[in-house]
Amino acid sequence: MSQDIGVAVIGAGMAGRAHAHGYRSAGTVFSAGLPPVRLVSIADLNGDLARDTAARYGFERADTSWEAVVKADDIDVVSVVVANDLHREIVRELAAAGKHVLCEKPLAPSPEDARAMITDTEKAGIVARVGFTFRRAPGIGAVREQLRSGRLGRPLHVSAQYWTDYGSDPQAPMSWRYRGGPGSGALADLGSHLTDVAEFLLGPVETVHGAALSTTITERPLPLGHVVGHAHVEVSDEREPVGNDDWASYCARFASGATGDLSVSRIAFGHPNTLKFEVFCENGALSYDQSRPGEFAIATGDLPGGVNGFRRVIVGVEHPYIAGGMAMDANGIGVGHNDSFVYQARAFLDEVAGLEEIPRCAAFAEGLHNLDVLEAVTRSATRNTTSAVAA
Repeated sequence: MSQDIGVAVIGAGMAGRAHAHGYRSAGTVFSAGLPPVRLVSIADLNGDLARDTAARYGFERADTSWEAVVKADDIDVVSVVVANDLHREIVRELAAAGKHVLCEKPLAPSPEDARAMITDTEKAGIVARVGFTFRRAPGIGAVREQLRSGRLGRPLHVSAQYWTDYGSDPQAPMSWRYRGGPGSGALADLGSHLTDVAEFLLGPVETVHGAALSTTITERPLPLGHVVGHAHVEVSDEREPVGNDDWASYCARFASGATGDLSVSRIAFGHPNTLKFEVFCENGALSYDQSRPGEFAIATGDLPGGVNGFRRVIVGVEHPYIAGGMAMDANGIGVGHNDSFVYQARAFLDEVAGLEEIPRCAAFAEGLHNLDVLEAVTRSATRNTTSAVAA
C-alpha cells in the first residue's frame, strides 16, 4: 500500500452509496492521523448508476465489472455491497489480489460459503470485516455501555423488532431479494442485522425455539428494467414465484441465560424502517428506536410509582462516537444513520492503517456466527423444534 489508501466500492445501489458516503467523510472524524484517502472507483454492472454514484461522491472513475477492481493496482481497500450470493467469488479474488475487504451482511448465502471466505482471507493475510452498521448507532452503543456497567443488574430478556414495508406492494418487481430458499428473505436481509444487535447487547445466542417463517405475497412481476435497491420499475405481465420469507420470528436463549423474542418483516405496513428493542434487567430497563439513533430511554426503580417510567436520554460527548465523531461534537447535536456508515468506514480504514481509535468492525468469524444463528432459526421453523447454534 502506498502512503495514501485507495478505495473502491463494488455495488452502486443504496447501500453502496452509503459506503461511498462513509469513505468520503471518514477522514474528517476523530484524529487527523488517518493517511489520505483516495476515492478511486465505484463498480457496478449498471454503468449509468456507477457513473452517477462516482460523480456524486467524488470518486475518480466508474467501472462496470468487479474484476476491474480486482486488477487495479491503485486500489487497496474495497467494500463489497452486492447480492450475498456473489460475495464468495468476489471476496476470494480480492483477497488473492491483496486487497482489504469490508463485506456487507449477511456475509454469505450459507455458513459453508462463509467458512471458505474465512480461509481465503486468512491465507491472504488481509483485513476482512463485515458491515454490521447498526453497531455504530450512538444510541445502541450507549445502551450497551449501560448494560456492561451493571447498573441495572443482570439482563433478563430482550424484545426486538426490525419491521419494514419495502415489499408490501404485490406489484413491486421481482429481484434477488425474493429469490432463494427458506430463511433467505426477511430473515437474512433484516434478521441478520437484528440478531447482531441482540448479540451485541446480550452476548451470543445459544439455542433457538418457536421460530416461524411465512410468505404472504407468493409471486411478483418480472421487471422490464434494472432494479436498484427497493425502487419500483416498469414490470411485465409475467410473474415469478417468491421463494423466501416475508416474515420471520424466533425466540432465543443466550449463553448468559437471558431470553429474547425477535421479529422481522419486509411487508409491515406503516413501518418504512423500524428497528427497535427493549432490554429488561433485574433493576430496570432500556429501550431504543432507530428512528432516533441519537437517543435511548432508561427506566429504573429509584423513583416513586407515580413517575417511575422510561426517561429519554439524548446522547452527547459522554457517549460513543459523538466526541470527535461529529463536526459539531457537542451535547444535543443530532445524529443520523448516515453517520454510522462514516464511523464504520473510519474503523475499517483505521485498522488497515494500523490505528487504534474506535472499536473494530466485525470479523468474518462473527459474520459466520451470525449465519449459524440464522440457520438455527430456519431449522427451528422448518422442523418445529429447538435448535442449537453451531459452536
